[in-house]
Amino acid sequence: MKWPSSKRSAKRRENYYLAGDFYCSETVLKVICEHFDTVLPDDIVSLASAFPRGVGGSGCICGALVGGTMALGMFFGRTRRRTTSRSKKAMELSKELHDLFRSKLKAACCRVLTKKLVLGSPEHKQQCSRIAGRVAEETAKIIIREKGADILKG
Repeated sequence: MKWPSSKRSAKRRENYYLAGDFYCSETVLKVICEHFDTVLPDDIVSLASAFPRGVGGSGCICGALVGGTMALGMFFGRTRRRTTSRSKKAMELSKELHDLFRSKLKAACCRVLTKKLVLGSPEHKQQCSRIAGRVAEETAKIIIREKGADILKG
């Protein structure tokens, strides 16, 4: 199977946020879980529920970026003590995602990214849905590059 990177697929990814089904961090994690084989239950998406609007509404780091980082941790993070090669890999790939995010959007802070937008306005929803869709896309590219396309659900 191939990662669905068409415009239609991107709109479907963004729609979780636009429809009000999930916030940014949840959207990214949900999309990754839908497309990749994991041993984790769908409930894993609930871990991302505390991060929207910059960590619980505080305006700090963008929730979509957190969702992508969580997804990378899910595939590359450690589950056992002292498995430093796995934690280093998770950190390396998370930094890559962060740096890519910052290079494209010039900031990783939710309050900076949404400064000129009214919370809940159509413009706010459009922007954040696009960001969530892009982060899901970039996260997927990293996972596929590192794990191979056979990790995608068939």
